[in-house]
Amino acid sequence: MANKDVLDRVIKVTARVLNLDPGEIRPEHSFSFDLGAESVQSVELIAAFEEEFGIEMDEDAALAVERVGAAADFIGKQL
Repeated sequence: MANKDVLDRVIKVTARVLNLDPGEIRPEHSFSFDLGAESVQSVELIAAFEEEFGIEMDEDAALAVERVGAAADFIGKQL
């Protein structure tokens, strides 16, 4: 599992992009099934994560990440 700071920032960005309450987002949640992200929002999430963390992600690899906790792990490996 990614460190708590990375996870907290992923949750914060996810909540902002998807207009959700950060307190309702859990690491095991799926971006599409649990949180309702549509394909265009998935691309927006990637851009927002890149901006938040100052990284560049491979879009295909990033789009394959389905869960909030997995996104934090994915981003953590790039930091």
